[in-house]
Parts: sequence; C-alpha cells; structure tokens
Amino acid sequence: MKASNKLKILNDPIYGFITIPNSIIFDLIEHKYFQRLRRISQMGLSYLVYPGAHHTRFHHAIGCMHLMQKAVQVLRFKGVEISEDEEKALYIAILLHDIGHGPFSHAMEHSIVSGVSHEEISLLFMEALNIEFNDDLTLAIQIFKGDYHRTFMLQLISSQIDMDRADYLKRDSFYTGVSEGNINSERLITMLNVKDDQLVIEDKGIYSVEKFLVARRLMYWQVYLHKTSLVAEQLLIRVLKRAKELVAKGVYLEASKPLSFFLKNEITIDKFDADCLETFAKLDDYDIVAAMKNWQYHDDFVLKNLCEMIINRHLLKVKIKKKPISKDVLIAHKANLQSKYNITDADADYFVFTGQISNQAYSRKKQNINILHKNGKVEDIVKASDQLSLKALSKPVTKYYICYPKDQL
Repeated sequence: MKASNKLKILNDPIYGFITIPNSIIFDLIEHKYFQRLRRISQMGLSYLVYPGAHHTRFHHAIGCMHLMQKAVQVLRFKGVEISEDEEKALYIAILLHDIGHGPFSHAMEHSIVSGVSHEEISLLFMEALNIEFNDDLTLAIQIFKGDYHRTFMLQLISSQIDMDRADYLKRDSFYTGVSEGNINSERLITMLNVKDDQLVIEDKGIYSVEKFLVARRLMYWQVYLHKTSLVAEQLLIRVLKRAKELVAKGVYLEASKPLSFFLKNEITIDKFDADCLETFAKLDDYDIVAAMKNWQYHDDFVLKNLCEMIINRHLLKVKIKKKPISKDVLIAHKANLQSKYNITDADADYFVFTGQISNQAYSRKKQNINILHKNGKVEDIVKASDQLSLKALSKPVTKYYICYPKDQL
C-alpha cells in the first residue's frame, strides 16, 4: 500500500497557506474526535447578529497551530532552545486545546454536563488519544496541564497573550466583519522572547500589545457580549434546562441518541468515563438544531416557545443597564406575561430574567504581560505603557441586563 503524503498544505482565508508540520499532527487532524470540530461553531449563536460568523472550532484550532509554528521559529531564531520533541508537543497541545468544546462552544458549556469545563473534557480527549497514539501525546499533556518545567511553553498555549487569543481575535474579527478586532498577530509573535523561563514581549512590540488589549475589549463589547448574542445564548441554555426537566418527569422528547443520553443523565466529572466521552464525541451543533426544529412543535408551552424563538430569530427583548435591575421591574414583566398566557411563576422565569456581564481586557491578577526592555529589565505592560487607557482596561466593567418578551411570544 502506498503511504499517503502527510505533509499537506491547507488554504486559510486569514493566513494563506498553512503547512501540516509532521505526520502525527496530520493523523490527529484526520481523527474523528478532531473532525467533529468542523460541526462546532466557534462563536455559538453570534451568527444571529453577524451573518458571516459561521466559522468553526476546526478553523480556529488549525489557525492556532499555524501561529505556534511561527512562535517556535521566532524563539529559536532568538536563541531559545526548543527540542524537536518539545516542538511537536507544543503543536499537539495547541491543536487540541479546544477539542473538549460541546455544541455551540461556550453557550452550552454547563448545560450538557454539570460543572465540567471544556478544558477538563479536552484533557480527557487528549488522554484517550494518547493511548491510541502509543503515548506520543505524553509531553503535550504535561505542557497543557502546566506540569512541564519550562513555564513559557504553557504561556504560549494559555496566558493573556497566547496563540489561542492571537488567532481568535483576528479570526472572529474577519468573519464578523468587525474591523476593531483585527490585530497584527504576526508582529506580536515576531516580538516574543523568553527571559527567566517566562514569555516576554520586546519593548519594540509595546504598541502592538496595546492594540491587542484594546481590540480584545472592543470585541467583547461589540461581539462576544453583544446583547442579541447574549439573549440567544440564554435561550439556548434554557432550552436544554427545560428539556432535561421534561425528560426527568418521563415526557418523551425526540432527540438523537447522544443528546438523549445527556438529557437523561446528570453527568459530572467523576461520571465522565470512556463510554461517556465516546458519547460526548458524537454530539455537535447539528444534534441541538435538529432537536429544536422538532421541539418547536411540542405540547409544552415553555419548550415550544423557546425553540421557536431561536429557530425563527424571534428573540426576547434585552435591555442593558449600568446599575442592577430593580426587583419591581422584573416582577412587573413577569406579572404581565403570566396574566397574558395563564402560566405559572416557574414557567415565566424562562422568559423573564436578569443577569450581569463583565468585561476585563487585562487582568493583573493573572499572569502578567511582561515587556522586556533593552537593558534586560522586565516590566508589566500597564507600567511600561504610556497609554493611560491600559489602567482602565485592567479594571473589570460590569453591566446588568434584563430579558423579557416583546409584545407577545
């Protein structure tokens, strides 16, 4: 049998040609666990606001791996020693960092399973793949968990200026058409260096970092926390909650086998065994959309209306305020809905609710973004920058919202 060429080239709308660096990366991309990411939307239901935002976790993971190749190249050029095994492990870890995302990415992170984050599920997938790939992922898993002695390697995967953020800001900005998020990831990576085993940015790159943080803040307000995306995601969470409630009462709901499994069972991290992981691997956006298309005709008032709202984009009204929403306002909207449709208080809670959102472009409590000066001194970006707005960007801004039906459901 002729061996297939595994050093293939992909064409990406953002970076142009992306090369698959070695055969294990090729085999991981070919694996059904990774191919599933083609069916997981990168930005949840944001396409209800930005029609172009239909890109997937698959696009993003490949983009991150491409940026990691650039980062390794830059650091080696600057004399940072990275062995071939470490290089391979970095590519594997960044490629698989999001493999544990469930349908619609963050929107349903705690709805399908109970209190299990996508990072924990990513790790379970990586451990399962490690068995299949004869322990070839061991070093990648060590780096991903933060157990490897070279700290900067984890920072390339997960920190405040990692390859993940460098890709998603640029990619999400491209697919939404929101130009404010278009960062210069190439320049940021060119400015990377390592000092005392910590990732640093050379002082020539200070303006690129400022732009990166401002872009992140704008993308959060304008895209990720956009009020329409927010209300759509809340409705999706409520669809799953209601479906689980009904199934627990013995009501039959038409759904795919993997979705039925998660509706019937309360899955926590200690119950996440190999069979459960295999079932989770069969679950994607399509299961949820197909279920909602059926459920919009269900007898249950709550489930029917929630699904119809998402399918036909007939969403709740949402108002965002700087101060917490008063209880009286909430009670008035609920009373109005209850008298109109003669529904219980608990049912009204599905359609009238409040919450809060918070945006912090840079957290000084987490690992700092450090600037390396020519004299060898390392300084936090907020101190090194002469831009006053960076101080403001490191303070969290909280806003409050209320959602309620427009004139009628």
